Amino acid sequence: MKTAFLFPGQGSQYPGMGRDLYEAFPAARVRFDAADEHLGFSLTALMFGDEAEALKQTDVTQPALYVHSMATMAVLAERDGQPDMAAGHSLGEYSALVAAGALSFEDGLRIVHLRSRLMAEAGARRPGAMAAILGLDDAVVADLCRDASGPDALVQSANFNAPGQVVVSGDVDAVERAMGLARDRGSRVVALPVSGAFHSPLMAHARDRLAQALHELTLRPPRCPVYMNVTGRPTVEPETIRTLLLEQLTAPVQWSATIRHMHADGAGRFVEVGAGRVLVGLARRVLGRDIEIATIGTAEDIPAALTAS
Repeated sequence: MKTAFLFPGQGSQYPGMGRDLYEAFPAARVRFDAADEHLGFSLTALMFGDEAEALKQTDVTQPALYVHSMATMAVLAERDGQPDMAAGHSLGEYSALVAAGALSFEDGLRIVHLRSRLMAEAGARRPGAMAAILGLDDAVVADLCRDASGPDALVQSANFNAPGQVVVSGDVDAVERAMGLARDRGSRVVALPVSGAFHSPLMAHARDRLAQALHELTLRPPRCPVYMNVTGRPTVEPETIRTLLLEQLTAPVQWSATIRHMHADGAGRFVEVGAGRVLVGLARRVLGRDIEIATIGTAEDIPAALTAS
């Protein structure tokens, strides 16, 4: 049985995240301290504190989640905890690439910080919204988005998270119309607290500068397959990874397909590395109960995870 490591994206952050790892494990402490030094501000102060609002800002949230996952991986790596395959949701895709050896920690941090700032700028330039549509088929949600879009406002499916769970993204008015149409069909709808319309054309303002940064990024073949958001399929080719990282900015996250393909390729154990347990919950929704799941994101999780492996 193969083990798949999953790395979380925005929405999994919480006040105090990573503080126990910092205090318990020198390998984690090195990652946190390096992040503060490279970023030029105290990310750890924002992560370890009790203030939730700061962690909701995109240009803080993304580096925080990345560093938390990478600090956890540093602890696992020195204890021979390595995946057979990896994937990450949105921002988490960069974490997966570092975990698989395709990116260095420092290069990953730089590109994640830039990406977060560019996405925040794009959200300020053209405000957008996102909402989870629950209980409807993917095709029905796509029809709703078409009906809700118009010449001056668009909405599209952004995250195919699991059967009956699709996140839509776009202009505020169009997202609100899509939410209304979904409610008319009996769906439960949840507006998401985000600062922009991620994984939609509203992020296009960030594309050119991200493209240049990705062009300059040193990418190596990963040690294990990384399943990419845009396709849901694995790759070990650096240039394919580079192309798909850019496409991911404005394209939907094919998470349900990612989990299915990992399982088809032998994954029977799914481990969420970093903050929260959203992704292992989605894996259960996609595949049912006949899989093993675990979360590793706190000091308390480490011994049990190593014993299970």
